[in-house]
Amino acid sequence: MTTPDDRRYSDEHEWALVDGDIITVGVTQFATDSLGDVVYVDLPESGTEISQFDKFGEIESVKAVSDLFTPVGGTIVEVNSEVIDTPEKVNEDPYSVGWLLKVEASDAASQLEKLMDAGAYDELTAE
Repeated sequence: MTTPDDRRYSDEHEWALVDGDIITVGVTQFATDSLGDVVYVDLPESGTEISQFDKFGEIESVKAVSDLFTPVGGTIVEVNSEVIDTPEKVNEDPYSVGWLLKVEASDAASQLEKLMDAGAYDELTAE
């Protein structure tokens, strides 16, 4: 799968997609391929304040349990309950139905500058 170029990426293999003041957060295809079949996702509640690059949850697969780190900070305005109830949606399509959070970002522009574009992320994962 090609890395979508409409979002930004973190070193921890999470992505951020901007839609006005709201930023949708998820994990990359590289992350899901590395994890294998996702069997459990633990996410915080809406209304929770998070800081950029802090741990915000866990994702568990048949291979491992991994921490999730947020590429942007702000207030969580929505959690994808479908991935909590049906974690395999993260494997099906991590860039659409498998999204994790929607965040109302504080100072989004400066936070997004700290993330990679698709080309830089592809270079990181090619190593």
